[in-house]
Amino acid sequence: MEHEQASLSTLEQARFNMIEQQIRVWDVLDPVVLDLLKKVPREAFVPAQYAGLAFADLEIPIGHGESMLSPKMEGRILQALEISKNDTVLEIGTGSGYLTALLATLAKQVVSVEIIAELSETAQQRIRQQSIANVLLEIGDAANGWNTHAPYDVIVFTGSLPVAPDSVQQSLTVGGRMFVVIGEAPAMQATMIRRISAHSFKRDVLFETCLPALKNAPQPQRFEF
Repeated sequence: MEHEQASLSTLEQARFNMIEQQIRVWDVLDPVVLDLLKKVPREAFVPAQYAGLAFADLEIPIGHGESMLSPKMEGRILQALEISKNDTVLEIGTGSGYLTALLATLAKQVVSVEIIAELSETAQQRIRQQSIANVLLEIGDAANGWNTHAPYDVIVFTGSLPVAPDSVQQSLTVGGRMFVVIGEAPAMQATMIRRISAHSFKRDVLFETCLPALKNAPQPQRFEF
């Protein structure tokens, strides 16, 4: 029993350190987001062989050449999107399912699309274990959008795109917002796109970063001379 309590306190200390030393110092100060990161257990979504790295400041491999977002990136995304209980969210790239679970805890519903079936299945098991019931996991290629359940109040890309997703932003509700990292290494920009009206959008660069590309991401036109 004492050993269990000791390991639990070690776990909670590691979670506390992650929030204080990685996430807060990256300007994530929204109390709702910080509280959420305390409540949804990141360690439950990390592959067993990386359990000791659950709270580390890195992108943990999850197989199939994919990785989890770093904790500070997850915090920044959640803070930027200001998700409310009435929002329907589209997540493009389910990955481990951890960000999916965080989004679902804040939103009305999350539709999360993953191109790799095995990752989607593993994520589903982990999300169910957390008793989260407002997630719809679908398998497919959503690099160019996913209109099945459109429109969406929020759209999140978990991989970067070399060019802006102009076609995908048409799936936003008026007032809706999209988080996407745009560009090619080493210069990428975390960008917020808001739908102001039926025909107008506002784009703001939030910060510079570098993120692995989304599978099958639309490519810029290359001119041959």
